[in-house]
Amino acid sequence: MTDTADQEAGIVKCDACPVLCRIRNGKTGACDRYANADGRLVRVDPLVVAQRAEKLVPFLEGAANWDGAVVTGKDSFVTGIGSGTTYPDYKPAPFIVSSEADGVDMVTVVSEGIFSYCGIKVKIDTDRFLGPEQANVLCEGEPIGHVTTAEYGSQMLSLGGVRHLTGGSKKEGNVTCQAMLDLCGGNPVDVVVEAGSEVTIQAGKPPVVNGQREERMRVGCGSAAMGMFAKQWFEHADEVIVVDDHITGVFTEHYAGTYLDVPPSGIRVRGRKSTPGRYFQVAEPGLGWGGTDVTDPLEIIEKIDPKKAWPGLRLLMVSTTGEDAGWYVLDDDLEPQPAAMPSPVNTVVERIAENCEPALCTVLFMAGAGGSLRAGVTENPVRLTRSVRDSLTRVTSGGAPVYVWPGGGITFMVDVTRLPENAFGYVPTPALVAPIEFTLRLDDYLALGGHGDHVRQLADVVVDVHPAAHRWHDDNPWPVGAGRA
Repeated sequence: MTDTADQEAGIVKCDACPVLCRIRNGKTGACDRYANADGRLVRVDPLVVAQRAEKLVPFLEGAANWDGAVVTGKDSFVTGIGSGTTYPDYKPAPFIVSSEADGVDMVTVVSEGIFSYCGIKVKIDTDRFLGPEQANVLCEGEPIGHVTTAEYGSQMLSLGGVRHLTGGSKKEGNVTCQAMLDLCGGNPVDVVVEAGSEVTIQAGKPPVVNGQREERMRVGCGSAAMGMFAKQWFEHADEVIVVDDHITGVFTEHYAGTYLDVPPSGIRVRGRKSTPGRYFQVAEPGLGWGGTDVTDPLEIIEKIDPKKAWPGLRLLMVSTTGEDAGWYVLDDDLEPQPAAMPSPVNTVVERIAENCEPALCTVLFMAGAGGSLRAGVTENPVRLTRSVRDSLTRVTSGGAPVYVWPGGGITFMVDVTRLPENAFGYVPTPALVAPIEFTLRLDDYLALGGHGDHVRQLADVVVDVHPAAHRWHDDNPWPVGAGRA
């Protein structure tokens, strides 16, 4: 159908993304973000304006009853949520908003980016074995990412990315996009790690591994536990073994024990000795004690030297979270026998648990702001990149602070829990849509070739949209400041 025929039929062509939907009157496009309202292309969701105030004065849902007073002043920040996009490249950003901070004219360039090149980094606080490094992470049977290097007390996943979004089958791309959208929106997502575990991930919530809700992030490795609690074990236990998939600690061999002049116990654990009192590979990774596959901690004892050990020797075996602990006393044959744990020792085990942080899932959205976005800010996009690198421009996402990676381009990460609700969307290419804002001094903006003739006052911006007020996230620094970023 020709453009003339479309107009006669009341059809509007949406150019907010490469799909180029043709939308009939009263209908929405494939992404449900844009609609045809009596021949006008409109953004369905409201423009989110974040406000700093003890009591939030709400924007009215429709502009008819709004008098404009609540958007004047220095305590309102227009986010990219609900603003629209800059596709195709030649368009200036949807909103370029002027403000003032400490007597200095500022400008915030607001847009929603369409990110084909985006992914999610997930930090899962658990010692339990999720799966081997580089193993595929599956959602609805489709690969959406992989397991990456574990960090201290946490397992890490890398999800999404352009190869999963567009480099595989159509179903793989759609499942990946939906999983990322759900995670960014704070919703739970069930995944399966090949040759590993079933995991439920939800930002800001404890992970669920094979149906078991995690409560604690380990206090440290087995060796670190020695440094923290050796003095508290001293004179109450003759030997302490902290079972850990990575570094198992042995009290009497460890420097913490020798510093206290604790005599050798003669108990030798399996595994590869690193430095005194520190052992690698005492067991296979798993869902047992300290992230190993061990359910009976005595399994990791390789031998007991009768020349050093003695009947009545008191042995504590404990995991890195304190969730698992056992007290044993050597009998006349030097065999460990279970016994009631003394109160002072139990207190230290409880202290290990007390020092553990709550186990959570952390979801970081990561994306590269490419040509389309930058062209919406300035006619010479590389100048925007340089201004971000030179700390002239502050980058935020939905008002939340971001980490901009060093090196070329504007590749940023943001904690999704610090954005307002429903901050992310999608387009059917598939790709995620995320808010992004660039805030800088007005003179700097004009110097980098910004679209100066499109700068508008905040009160003028909200006349043509249906704004929604959100209380400013208390943990987020206020992005509009006269100082450099």
